[in-house]
Amino acid sequence: MPIVAQMMPLAAQQCFLGLAAVIVSPAMRRLMELVERVARTSASVLIVGETGSGKEIVARAIHHYSLRAPKPWVDVNCAALPDLLMESELFGHEKGAFSGADTAKPGLFEMAHTGTLFLDEIGELEPRMQVKLLRVLDGVPYYRVGGQKKVQVNTRVLAATNQDLEAGVRDGSFRSDLYHRLNQCQLRVPPLRERVEDIIPLAEHFLRLQNDQILLSEDAKHLLRRHDWSGNARELRNVVTAALVRASGNLIEVQDIAGLRAAAGKSGGPASRPPGDLRLDGLEKEAILEALRKTDGHHQQAADLLGISRRTLSRKLKLYGPDLKGEPTYAY
Repeated sequence: MPIVAQMMPLAAQQCFLGLAAVIVSPAMRRLMELVERVARTSASVLIVGETGSGKEIVARAIHHYSLRAPKPWVDVNCAALPDLLMESELFGHEKGAFSGADTAKPGLFEMAHTGTLFLDEIGELEPRMQVKLLRVLDGVPYYRVGGQKKVQVNTRVLAATNQDLEAGVRDGSFRSDLYHRLNQCQLRVPPLRERVEDIIPLAEHFLRLQNDQILLSEDAKHLLRRHDWSGNARELRNVVTAALVRASGNLIEVQDIAGLRAAAGKSGGPASRPPGDLRLDGLEKEAILEALRKTDGHHQQAADLLGISRRTLSRKLKLYGPDLKGEPTYAY
């Protein structure tokens, strides 16, 4: 993206299937070198790392560098779908297979045929679906839900998790055979605290996605570098969004960065986390309230300032309603 390219070397800014990746630190550069090598194999890959560390970017990069790059890319969050719908989503269904199945529908495996299927949060998959998934990964043809004709696919599977699947194998919540089938190659995405060099380039990237006129002061950059970022890039993005709303001019100062002043240790090392202040939901609520104050309670203007839709803002206000008692009532 041109705006980001002005702030960092072109090699640091890459785009994988429409998702921007900021790669500056030696740790991430080493990971991406490994990604390129793994991509050119046919191995199943298990991507592990903390929430918000960038596992999806790694998955997209694998497809981008692979021989399947011109073919379909399909992704699904295994935690986002109820167990009853997961089978239909993955394997498809025939018309009349169940109530509401008015037409036949191909599954995600079929949609990703000759390409790549990314199963995010694979640790959330319930045991019955683990068995069905293992059979497909082993090349066994399967039936759509309610179907009578077997389906054969050629799909590379990438999976990601923030859970300890080895512990899941030990306690019986995750099948050992499926774990080893998915884990032909494992890639670990380092958390943001282990790649401090990425913090400011990422923060500047998030800023310019919303406003290319706003900059970070040197003191603000220093404060961001000292924080521990247990929420990783997702937490950083929330902090930057909240600071953008607070900033009165074109420069984000230390006082605009919610909660991090208290979190910064005197020694200059990694910051300790104060209770409550830096939870992602708390930062989001604070950013929403500040946007509403700046726009005198106008929802559409506040949504524009936050870079979200008015519908999303309304949903967030309902979600955080119980926590906003005592605040002004804002009108549409």
